Amino acid sequence: ISRLERRGLKITALKMMKITTEDAKKLYEPHKGKVFYEGLLRFMVSGPVVIIALEGNSAVKILRNIIGALQPEESLPGSIRGDYAMDVRHSVIHGSDSPENAKRELAVFFQDNDYLDYNTCDEDVLYSE
Repeated sequence: ISRLERRGLKITALKMMKITTEDAKKLYEPHKGKVFYEGLLRFMVSGPVVIIALEGNSAVKILRNIIGALQPEESLPGSIRGDYAMDVRHSVIHGSDSPENAKRELAVFFQDNDYLDYNTCDEDVLYSE
């Protein structure tokens, strides 16, 4: 979480939970029928997760850089997957691959009133003209 905030991304919603099978199916619906789908569902419901909604200019692209490549062996040291992942099937982090998918995925876990609208103390510096 501190990596995300240090980079300038703003947390607008956050919760720790165990994902239900139903929610995992909604989240990974685009992958239904793929060879890894059932194993992914089992892994995602196997323990608690932290779900975070982020905001910022180019938030999806910036987050994807912080996360690292999907294949752990291609993730650079310093990225989350580069530092902590050994197996693509047991990923240590998920990040949406587009603003459209982020909206769909976040809707699985958050309602409109779960989001907090606020200004960070460094927002003026991060987004100065």
